[in-house]
Amino acid sequence: MSITFQASIFDDLTADPELNPLTGFVTRIELGEGAWLDIRPGWVTNSDALFERLVDRVSWKADTVAMYDRVVEVPRLVSWYGAGSRFPDPSLFDAQANLNDYYGRPKDQVFETAGLCFYRTGDDSVAWHGDRVGAGIDRDTMVAILSVGAARTLSLRPKGGGLTRKFPLGHGDLVVMGGSAQRTHEHAILKTKQAVGPRISVQFRPVWSK
Repeated sequence: MSITFQASIFDDLTADPELNPLTGFVTRIELGEGAWLDIRPGWVTNSDALFERLVDRVSWKADTVAMYDRVVEVPRLVSWYGAGSRFPDPSLFDAQANLNDYYGRPKDQVFETAGLCFYRTGDDSVAWHGDRVGAGIDRDTMVAILSVGAARTLSLRPKGGGLTRKFPLGHGDLVVMGGSAQRTHEHAILKTKQAVGPRISVQFRPVWSK
C-alpha cells in the first residue's frame, strides 16, 4: 500500500524506531469512578518509520457491520494479532514487553494481543464505545494505545454524559486507559473536516481467563 503523509520534523525515516523510558515520564489523569488515563508523549522515537513499516507490512482489511436493515463498511482499516501471534514489526514486541514490565503483569492484566486501526483521512473514525475487553466484565482492565503517523484527537467522556476530554495523539504517543475506564467511560476518534494526515493506532489488550 502506498500513502503520503507529513512526517514529524523530529523523526528520521531511515532510523529504526526506539522506545523511550516510561518510568518518570508517564502522567496519570484521574477520571473519576475508579477510572484513570496515563499519557506518555513521544514514547517512540522515529515513530514515522514504524508508521511506514506498518502501512506496508500489515494485512489491512475493511470490516463491515450490520446497521438496521443494511451492512455498511467500517470507516477505517483494521487488523488483529492474537496472543502468541507474530507481530508485523519487532518494535511492537518491544512495546508490549515494556508495557508489561512497567505495569507489573497483574493477574488478567498482561498485554497479549494487538489490534491495529488505520485512519487514512479525516473521514475515517470510530464511534463512542468502551472496548470489548471491558464491556462484558465487572472488573477493572487496561487498554494501551500507541499512535504513529499524524495526530488525531482521542475524545473521552463519562458514560451517561459529562465533561468530554480531548487528547491529540500521534507520532509515537502512548495512552493507557485503566481502572474502570472501559465500563464507566467511552472514547472515540471522531470524523473531522480539518486537513489531517493518516494515523495508525496499535491497541494492546489483555486476554481474560475464564
